[in-house]
Amino acid sequence: MRFGIVILPEYRWSEAAPRWRRAEEFGFDHAWTYDHLSWRSLAEGPWFGTVTTLTAAALATSRIRLGTLVASPNFRHPVAFARELMALDDVSGGRFVLGVGAGGVGHDATVLGGQVLPPARRMARLTEFVELLDRLLTTDHVDHAGEFFTATDARTLPGCVQRPRLPFVIAANGPKAMRLTARHGAGWVTTGPRTDDLGAWWRGVAELCARMDKALADEGRDPAEVDRVLHVDSAPVFSLSSVDAFVDATGRAAELGFTDVVTHWPRAEGEYYVGSESVLETVAADVLPTLR
Repeated sequence: MRFGIVILPEYRWSEAAPRWRRAEEFGFDHAWTYDHLSWRSLAEGPWFGTVTTLTAAALATSRIRLGTLVASPNFRHPVAFARELMALDDVSGGRFVLGVGAGGVGHDATVLGGQVLPPARRMARLTEFVELLDRLLTTDHVDHAGEFFTATDARTLPGCVQRPRLPFVIAANGPKAMRLTARHGAGWVTTGPRTDDLGAWWRGVAELCARMDKALADEGRDPAEVDRVLHVDSAPVFSLSSVDAFVDATGRAAELGFTDVVTHWPRAEGEYYVGSESVLETVAADVLPTLR
């Protein structure tokens, strides 16, 4: 199993840089940040740009893979975003992974003056977004006139360091998003169901795994080709609330066939991911080496 960690883009770089470096030193396989313009109750506090943060993280590290968890079409256009993705892939030396999803219904969906789309429309937009990004990152001179996006002779040079393009890890809980993942994804990421019952959450994750199996079979994909990434902190218990909680979460994820789990850097206070960095340090030193 591989292990990832999310570092929220809420710190000035003088505070953030040591976290990204330590994530690599701790032995995590991948590190991520959220791609929002603001996020939930943290909207009243500091929040820095995703692409710039990941570029700086790429320069501050040398081995760990880096990514968005997750980017969305809420405020991004595929043509401009493709250029940023190629730059991130280049600066990181081919270590970048695009986590991508349909986008939520909060501030990101309305800050540019748009309206919140219903679920079916968000899914249609995500499909067009992913399919156009796929073309933009692999084909030069792209023309596209779709329902949500337009491109006129969009250029792709020089292309990605990773070939044929950087990998897409697609967030999917519903059937349409799972089909999209089966067609275009190098990986699938899920947050599981929304519930305050830990047992119900794990049962829901197991059901989603079965649905993903079917989506892959329907598309003729070998399940071994697609990484399975679990956002374990969407569960009612923060995975780094204790060492035992982390061991339990990763063990359950492994039993369900997940190849990767993603936790969060503990925050000192607030509503989300509150915990002690000492737990993170113990997990990195004593637990991660035994679970690989």
